[in-house]
Amino acid sequence: MDQIHLMNVFVAVGEEEGFAAAARRLDLSPAAVTRAIAGLEEQLGVRLLMRTTRNVRLTEAGQRYLDDTRSILASIEEANEAAAGVNSAPKGNLSVTASVLFGKKFVMPCILRYLNDFPEVEVSALFLDRIVNLVDEGVDVAIRIGHLPDSSLKALRVGQVRRVLCAAPDYLARHGMPQHPADLLRHTIIAATGISPRVEWKFGAVDDPTLVRLRPRLTVSSNDAAIEAATSGLGICRLLSYQVAEDVNAGRLQIILDDYEEAPWPVHVVHRESKFGSAKVRNFIDLLAEHLRAHRHLQ
Repeated sequence: MDQIHLMNVFVAVGEEEGFAAAARRLDLSPAAVTRAIAGLEEQLGVRLLMRTTRNVRLTEAGQRYLDDTRSILASIEEANEAAAGVNSAPKGNLSVTASVLFGKKFVMPCILRYLNDFPEVEVSALFLDRIVNLVDEGVDVAIRIGHLPDSSLKALRVGQVRRVLCAAPDYLARHGMPQHPADLLRHTIIAATGISPRVEWKFGAVDDPTLVRLRPRLTVSSNDAAIEAATSGLGICRLLSYQVAEDVNAGRLQIILDDYEEAPWPVHVVHRESKFGSAKVRNFIDLLAEHLRAHRHLQ
């Protein structure tokens, strides 16, 4: 059988965790899917799937082969697009992910400009306060804040942000200005779980940090809610500098304990482009990088 066909069938079975679901996805008969998997396992001489009466699971070798096969099929698709001339003008669907507030403040303006510039492109934007796996979820471009783990993904540094503590001026007038991280134990704390899930705040140098374990009076699941609580005068919150920049500039919040801040966190545009470099991704990354590097809140 055709090797690419076998790979496509295997990826469908592995992702759907079933022969019937893979058959529906590929518009094939279940028997054809079964034959393809049997032929692939015979060709490779290794068991890729474990079959039970209820489901299908990948073996250890099957999981490695699934990861490699996805990468191979993606490269083939990009090579075909390049040969067909797709690189000459951006077209097709582009998927982008970022955290909620970052996406709203920085990415959406770029998406709107991009859509105006390239009418044959559609964009899917996933603004989520979690790490999206680009390969598993089929995402083209991500904006990541923080130090990156080693991976096969390409990364382009476009700025930096700080982790800051802030409170409303009227709260500080009523409760006093903390002079040391330990003083936070005597203050009302607002915790945003997207940033500090364990409510343990570190300060200072990486090799000699000061750790303060806090019991927040308010814990919220979104950074927007934490900002609202802080500007209302409830207490002290810890967020990223770009998230509170507008409120700090307007005087609604005041940054405190900045002498004890950690080193800034880098901001990267991350993508999984191969050497072919599709035009839709390349043009968007160029636009996004230019916009982010020029923004004063990311300096």
